[in-house]
Amino acid sequence: MARPETSWLRPLAEAVRAQRTKLGLTQQEVSVLAGCGPVFIYDVESGKKATLRLDKLLDVLHVLGLQLTLEPGQHRLRVSEPAS
Repeated sequence: MARPETSWLRPLAEAVRAQRTKLGLTQQEVSVLAGCGPVFIYDVESGKKATLRLDKLLDVLHVLGLQLTLEPGQHRLRVSEPAS
């Protein structure tokens, strides 16, 4: 179970892991393509808030074909489902 302070990261972690798996990439492969260490990918997929750097997170999302969008709203974090 996620710690309360990181539970809001769960949707992001799940979306990153699902997309990486869908693309058939390992954490190691994504880390090489994104220019970061494999521990960072593990931490993103585990929802470890203390180690997340926005610049590296954006690199990972770019490699996976995902984007971070900011919009007005009341949710702390919302992950949209891909369009069919």
